[in-house]
Amino acid sequence: VPTDSSYALACHLDDKTAADALRRIRGVDDKHHLTLLCRDLKELATYARVDNAQFRMLKAGTPGPFTFILEATKEVPRRLSHPKRLTIGLRVPEHHTLQALLALHGEPLLATTLIAPGETQPLNDCEAIRDQFEHTLAAIIDAGACASQPTTVVDLTGDGPVIVRLGRGDPALLGL
Repeated sequence: VPTDSSYALACHLDDKTAADALRRIRGVDDKHHLTLLCRDLKELATYARVDNAQFRMLKAGTPGPFTFILEATKEVPRRLSHPKRLTIGLRVPEHHTLQALLALHGEPLLATTLIAPGETQPLNDCEAIRDQFEHTLAAIIDAGACASQPTTVVDLTGDGPVIVRLGRGDPALLGL
């Protein structure tokens, strides 16, 4: 699926087989944070514990190219959260095609940036994605080329925010 930062692999939140496939295609283990793509902050709050300071930061960075690591609620299947920390990545994307898909789906999608194993940059061209993954993916939503830089990842689970990965989102928008 297209996002405001790059293309991503996505599946239904409750589909264990598909979630395992996301990790396998991406070449990551269960310690790699998968991300819930949410329609808005209200939906995000269903899946993460958010205090007032965290909410202000989320509000400043959403919708947009930020992924926030937060403590998962019981609504998140345990197999999807970090195995030791019980945290999950969450974001509210700005991409209009993805927002339309989320509205049609009616709940968050589980996702990870589409970076092929052994590569460092995300894929952003549907023809290249089709060439490499045609027999692996169920579908590709072609919304044209999108940005080719992953999200900025901010961990909000400690004493203060920590930038885990600097990406397309400008930390200054969050006051960092």
